[in-house]
Amino acid sequence: MADYQTVRAGVSGARTAEIDQGLRAHMNKVYGTMSVGMLITFAAAWALSGLAVTTEPTQYQIGQGEYLTGLGYALYASPLKWLVMFAPLIFVFGFSAMINRMSAATAQVVFYAFALTMGISISSIFLVFTGYSIAQVFLITSIAFAGLSLWGYTTEKDISGWGSFLIMGVIGLIVAMIVNIFLQSPMMMYAISMIGVLIFAGLTAYDTQNIKNTYIAHAAHGDQEWLGKAAIMGALNLYLDFINMFMFLLQLLGGRE
Repeated sequence: MADYQTVRAGVSGARTAEIDQGLRAHMNKVYGTMSVGMLITFAAAWALSGLAVTTEPTQYQIGQGEYLTGLGYALYASPLKWLVMFAPLIFVFGFSAMINRMSAATAQVVFYAFALTMGISISSIFLVFTGYSIAQVFLITSIAFAGLSLWGYTTEKDISGWGSFLIMGVIGLIVAMIVNIFLQSPMMMYAISMIGVLIFAGLTAYDTQNIKNTYIAHAAHGDQEWLGKAAIMGALNLYLDFINMFMFLLQLLGGRE
């Protein structure tokens, strides 16, 4: 893929300024779309967790003076919990496979629908962890994400070779997490969380550089529809990096109810 500095070196000053301006607008769209998706996710998770718990006695007690509502039982205790758990994974694979057949506007709506689905899937964190620890880990994740993404954007080092190793690591994590659903090993969960933080930290830098280089490689063609969809996919990749890093850090640092 074309390197940013290589492309800039081969064009005139006016064209270089145009590429730089276009790149800034592209990255702003990526981060803006990702941020809206994050807002949808956490708003949905918080709202749903509020509907799932009641202080009125029911047959589903989860803590001192706290009970699951019928909705809460369906989401977190009934067989439906497996669909809730794996729905985002199925959604993201389907979205990635079908995005080339969508318009950029449709892809953006589907991305926001995915963010809503993810919010439903992770809403149980508000039942398991204290609100203070969730906010604290979110802040830590935000700072780490910003630093890693900034490094990926500004570094002149080519880190494209990281991609295959990091994707293999993600596949290994998914397999290990599925196995641990049945083993319920705290030590294995701790190891998965530690490795997960490192993998998604690396992916944050890698994906940022990849988004930048992808734009540079295709900017000369002027295909705004394609670039619009590329921005949505870039937002999806960074969104997944943030969410996964947040969830793994929460497992390590979160204070439990």
